[in-house]
Amino acid sequence: MSQLLAKKSLDALLEEAGEHGRQGLKRTLGSLDLLALGVGATIGAGIFVITGSAAAQYAGPAIVLSFVLTGIVCALAGLCYAEFASLVPIAGSAYSYAYATLGEAFAWIIGWDLILEYGFSAATVASGWSGNLVSLLADFGVHIPPALLGRFNLPAFLVVLAVTAILVTGIRESANFNAVVVALKVATVLIFIGVAAGFLWQYPAIAAANWRPFIPPNAGEFGSFGWSGIARGAAVIFFAYIGFDSVSTAAQEARRPQRGMPIGILGSLAICTLLYILVAAVQTGVVHYSKLNVAAPVALAIDRTGVRWGSLLVKLGTFCGLSTTMLVALLGQSRVFYSMSRDGLLPSWAAAVHPRFQTPWISTIVVGLFVAVFAAVIPIGVLGQLVSIGTLAAFAVVCAAVWRLRHTRPDLPRPFRVPLVPWVPALGIVSSVALMLSLPWDTWLRLVVWLLAGAVVYCFYGRRHSRVRNPSTN
Repeated sequence: MSQLLAKKSLDALLEEAGEHGRQGLKRTLGSLDLLALGVGATIGAGIFVITGSAAAQYAGPAIVLSFVLTGIVCALAGLCYAEFASLVPIAGSAYSYAYATLGEAFAWIIGWDLILEYGFSAATVASGWSGNLVSLLADFGVHIPPALLGRFNLPAFLVVLAVTAILVTGIRESANFNAVVVALKVATVLIFIGVAAGFLWQYPAIAAANWRPFIPPNAGEFGSFGWSGIARGAAVIFFAYIGFDSVSTAAQEARRPQRGMPIGILGSLAICTLLYILVAAVQTGVVHYSKLNVAAPVALAIDRTGVRWGSLLVKLGTFCGLSTTMLVALLGQSRVFYSMSRDGLLPSWAAAVHPRFQTPWISTIVVGLFVAVFAAVIPIGVLGQLVSIGTLAAFAVVCAAVWRLRHTRPDLPRPFRVPLVPWVPALGIVSSVALMLSLPWDTWLRLVVWLLAGAVVYCFYGRRHSRVRNPSTN
């Protein structure tokens, strides 16, 4: 048991974070780049799809309260991420934090969770990107042959390869691409909010009718409207918030991580939470919540306003949103692979850094190929809830790690400090677990199966090659 809980020295993590040149990642990202990464990863399928379906099935107009609740949970975790990312600017994110504070077993579980979060969410987004491309091209009279979308979704496969190529080329190029697309999709969201709000201002009776009752009465079972529906809605829409934590995976490529990481993590979370609440409010005001369980609820809402160019605008915005979400998810996945490989828990090729681009190029390519195939051949339905439960587990561990490190290493200089310790980390743990418990039992079953698969990989490879447990392999 003591070997399973072996910890990685915090001094070793700090030494790795300080590496540069051919052996380390290139530090080139500023605070605005990190902020754009967070917004780019967070605003995607969630704001354009999940808001409507969660309102229709769980919370009604009170989906606004679900977003507030989820935003609070994310803020608690975000504060803990910001402290760790500024203290130890390392690429492994929650995986590395758990390794230094809770031990190797917890680190492996969270690393495996992050693989679930970034890899599966990227595949899900690629599938949605393909569907949006088909719809967008159809508006211009271009129809993709069904044979290219059947058993092998060629557009989803190709877009993942394109994003992978951008990531291999360099983090600076990836950040520039992300910044441009983020600006476009945020502008699209703001235009939607403005158009819908203007419509409600002109026709207040419609908003009054659609927002009444604000909290629909419970239908007789947990999670079906009422206050329990707000909780279930918060757990389901959690998928929409996944992304702000991926900023921490770029910590080893930030120029001034002590300043940039808190700005990137907390700033992107604040911006996205505000946009989500506004979109949910005007969307349920324009269209009755019972009619929002459709593939494109935002497009449906803007169509109701009578703005003809709205539908095309929303599709373009969705297109941009999904593109950057894929980019940051794949970036996070390859950086977690990079850190786990350096610790010996995964093969050494995953830690290879390209001599020119200074990116973990082999792990980026391998991850990209895996996600591309996964997105192309497997129909993706309810993976959002599976990704959500894995991420909530990671949030709880990061909060616990910050709490523990305050006790074990109070002497460390912390550029950013979580306020009100232990209350903030404790509330982060309790709220994350509470949202996990509000998810359906079959989601828990899928998580258990995924963790068991990870346990097999760890037993047959990770524990044998761990550099912490086997220093002679260093």
